[in-house]
Amino acid sequence: MSVIFALIATAISFTIIWSIKNKKISFSKVSLVALILGLIAGSIVKNEQYVFSFIGSAYVNLIKMLVLPLVITSIIASINSLNDANELKRIGLKAIAALLSTTAIATIIGIFIGNIFNVGVNSTFIPDESFKAKEISTLTQVLLDMIPKNPVNEMANGKILPVIVFSILIGVALSFEFTKGNEKVKSVRDFFFGLNQVISRLTKMILKLTPYGIFGLIASISTEYGIASLTPLLTFILAVYIACLLQIAIVHSSLVAVFAKVNPLKFFKKIYPAQVVAFSTQSSFGTLPVTIKSLTEGVKISDKVASFVAPLGATAGMNACGGIYPALVAIFVANMFKIDLTFNHYVLLVASTTLASIGIAGVPGTASLAATVVLTTLGLPVEGLAILLGIDVIVDMGRTMTNVTGAAVSSLIVAASENEFDKQAFENDNTDLAIN
Repeated sequence: MSVIFALIATAISFTIIWSIKNKKISFSKVSLVALILGLIAGSIVKNEQYVFSFIGSAYVNLIKMLVLPLVITSIIASINSLNDANELKRIGLKAIAALLSTTAIATIIGIFIGNIFNVGVNSTFIPDESFKAKEISTLTQVLLDMIPKNPVNEMANGKILPVIVFSILIGVALSFEFTKGNEKVKSVRDFFFGLNQVISRLTKMILKLTPYGIFGLIASISTEYGIASLTPLLTFILAVYIACLLQIAIVHSSLVAVFAKVNPLKFFKKIYPAQVVAFSTQSSFGTLPVTIKSLTEGVKISDKVASFVAPLGATAGMNACGGIYPALVAIFVANMFKIDLTFNHYVLLVASTTLASIGIAGVPGTASLAATVVLTTLGLPVEGLAILLGIDVIVDMGRTMTNVTGAAVSSLIVAASENEFDKQAFENDNTDLAIN
């Protein structure tokens, strides 16, 4: 009988979403309505999670289908639209600097909030036999893994970082040959420009399904996790979300106002679709199509900057997964095992999170790897992370939204410094993002 209730709730919710969309209500508001409907449906229907998870998983699969072709074609096309190699070098260095510096600040915020809330003070460690610590790669191995020894295999396994490196190398080689006047590569260059347009159109087609996907994802999470199960770790969850909120409201807002000299609230309104998709999918990697579209069509950043910096931001930096969360985990574990952290520990904590964040893949769950790196670096018991894995899905929603926001802010900073941000168009555009 509960299956029937789940199907009825889905049918009613889809009808509401469809009718709202037909009234030409903004994409952001439709997505918000879908999120609320998902919470309500999941709270009412408790035992049939798979009905909702099928919808959410189908949407996520479609989004993931887009990511690799979008990253490859966008990077190659954006590099070939740059004027010279020096421009590529400048944009790359600025992007990395923005991503890593915001992650370092995020770690400090995590330390500050963790100590205010005294996370882990009243927690008791209960060994979990099923817990297995994440394997930590050496720095040499991390660097080697960035080099694509078999690009096809890397693509098949969804390893985004070596694919980005491969795409950059192809883009640079193609640009170099074209600049030398080699007519033979003109057709290859035109092919990537054309393919990028086709993938962009496919992206717009799939993004029209976003509200339905959000409903399925949120309903599934709401069905599986009840408030009662979260109570013992409520303080930690609250600390994560407050730290993420401070990162966005203070750090990101200040950077937008200072470097781009625009209203942060208007900026956040333009990237809201990417934020809500990130919150729902818990994947910076999977949100990339929406992030790039929000930056180019909403914020008015040039495609060559957005298509280069946003994919980089899905694999490096990652303010919450790479900064806030590992800092809070370290303090949680230290308090739980009654280990005092000194100033030197905190300095090492900021350094380790910033450096470790370079190689984190933007997929759900990998924040645990960053936390493992930090715990090992500080000499804290890695086993303490096990107690937090049960709430990982809950905190990952806020973490991913913060990651995507940080990548968007970094894109804006780079674009503004390179005169690739149309400030006048941004100021004059009061419409919401449309999926056409």
